Amino acid sequence: MAKHNKKRTFSRSASQVSRGRLRQLVTAALCASMGQVAFAEGLLGTAQPAKPRMQLAAADLVDLAAADQVADLGSTAGSPASKSRDAAPEQGSRTTGFVEFSSAFTTPHPAHWSKLRGRLELVNTGSLGEGLKYKISGRLDADAAYFNGRSYYTSDVRKDQRADLQFRETYLDFSAGGLDWRVGGQHIVWGEMVGLFLADVVSPRDMREFLLPEFEQMRLPQWAVRAEHFGEDWHSEFIWIPVPTVDRIGKPGADFYPVRPPAGTIITADERPSAGGNVGLRLTREIGGWDLSGFAYSSRDNQASFERRSLAPLSFAPIHARIKQVGGTLSTDVGFGVLRAEAVYTRGRQFSVTRLSEADGLVPLKTMDWAVGLDHTTEHDTRLNVQLYQRAFLDYDQETGFNRYESGLTFLVNTKLGDGWEAEALAVHGLNRAEWMFRPKLILNQGNVRWQFGLDAFGGPSSSFFGRFDRSDRVYGEMRYAF
Repeated sequence: MAKHNKKRTFSRSASQVSRGRLRQLVTAALCASMGQVAFAEGLLGTAQPAKPRMQLAAADLVDLAAADQVADLGSTAGSPASKSRDAAPEQGSRTTGFVEFSSAFTTPHPAHWSKLRGRLELVNTGSLGEGLKYKISGRLDADAAYFNGRSYYTSDVRKDQRADLQFRETYLDFSAGGLDWRVGGQHIVWGEMVGLFLADVVSPRDMREFLLPEFEQMRLPQWAVRAEHFGEDWHSEFIWIPVPTVDRIGKPGADFYPVRPPAGTIITADERPSAGGNVGLRLTREIGGWDLSGFAYSSRDNQASFERRSLAPLSFAPIHARIKQVGGTLSTDVGFGVLRAEAVYTRGRQFSVTRLSEADGLVPLKTMDWAVGLDHTTEHDTRLNVQLYQRAFLDYDQETGFNRYESGLTFLVNTKLGDGWEAEALAVHGLNRAEWMFRPKLILNQGNVRWQFGLDAFGGPSSSFFGRFDRSDRVYGEMRYAF
């Protein structure tokens, strides 16, 4: 929302509002801002190590956990010229997909089932002749945990999460004017890090389960026009998104809604961008074994900032401000592993502050996000990944509740146990405060069937990025049949 309402007046004097209560709410809202900040917002998974390549190695918050989906995680996953697993056949068509049942039981009191979901996803790809190819995909979900009227959740949450029908990637591919074109709903992946969203600024996500699902599954398509040109050792890409899609955050009261406001606080519906589309340009080149890329992107922020609408009653609304971003990535094989790094400068992102003099409770700040990581696979097929990430506030405002530098570490280990079994553990730790996320799991692959069993645990101060979900710890299981 534009800043034209900065001077709006309220029906009740600010002095009559409890500053402590306001600070409590804003602190909660800061957690949402930290979701914008927290590169931790993309830290899970299990993928096979990928060699550096011009086409990018990692998807937004690379879903390390889905080796069967790794082909879709690079920058050409969804690129007109790519030879990904979902490439359309030269003639005719083919249909693939999967059926999945997943369950999760939230353990803190009151313990409850938080997921009993069945999912069907279908993908049809084909050729229409004369170089014109297509992909149509869709998904149907039904979750029994949200059908019970007497369940743990509010009616708004149950209505939002009990069932879902949506288009997934649905587009046309063709070549014209020396360019490869993709028009329609698509995933656009610009990141290079394993498990971090820093440079993956285009694709929005379904955040109703935080960062816990596989990222290929939580990623939402952007309905875009995309043009690419491939040179001998370089690649250029232009995108235009007339009506942007943004992160889906669910309803207040859900397990992973980004803010936990005090009782009596009103949070209105998420305001979807309707005008002023997104536009971006990205260049990628390989130089002496280094895969380098740079991009510029002007967009509506995928992640929501919480704008204060009134003081009495205290109310907020999720908004998506216009931001501008410039960034780059690099990766190279250093012999004993793959080194990756990326950095993104962002201008215009809105952050919550406690000052009552800010009529909407938000201030635009400039930030620099960066990360560096090393990925190593041992001779016994054990994968190790460690990464350091940081956000630097270039025009710091202490009323946001952040430190000038917000940093963290991630550590991932995945090992093959034999007979189709794998064990994996992901640990993420914030260095500014005692907050963490820990995700151990077992995976069993049996042909077209995959089983997963694991634990999602969070800890830290209630106002911290991970600590706000301390009461959302859960155990889970999943079975997927792919066809």
